[in-house]
Amino acid sequence: MMIDVKPSGQACGATVTGVDLSGTLDAATIRILRTAWMEHHVLAFPGQTLSDADLERIVQYFGVFGAEPYFMPIAGSEHVVALTRKADEKAPLFAENWHSDWSFLEEPPIGTCLYSLVIPPVGGETGFTNQQKALAEMPPALRARLEGRIALHSAGAAYAPDGMYGARDKAAGAT
Repeated sequence: MMIDVKPSGQACGATVTGVDLSGTLDAATIRILRTAWMEHHVLAFPGQTLSDADLERIVQYFGVFGAEPYFMPIAGSEHVVALTRKADEKAPLFAENWHSDWSFLEEPPIGTCLYSLVIPPVGGETGFTNQQKALAEMPPALRARLEGRIALHSAGAAYAPDGMYGARDKAAGAT
């Protein structure tokens, strides 16, 4: 079967079929996938059944592992983190607001690999933005005002004790 990359028709994203990510990929296939990733920024591979080892191998096709600042990896893995939520869970939702995974780090990762074991019938959406397109289509007057400025991205507003998540964790009785 040939690899098929079908663009989403949105600002970013494509669905990729015709490749089995559970096996070792050859250099030509990796080149096709990396090219598709650079063009579409987000790739979805529906219908894959992957192990933790598969996830780690796939990430290495695209780059190196980044540091995980807040979550412990699952037993038997150095890098795979399981984010789970039960239907009756009362703890505050994590990252329900727009965010960029670890962009506040000194060396942010080039990307994030997500693999869902269970997709809930309601909620659980993950949205993506194309920041390159946003910059390219920014009105010239706004871009001129921003050119040469430096932004400081900190997780403090969200994760500090008085931040959104810290205050909610405290109210929920978390330590």
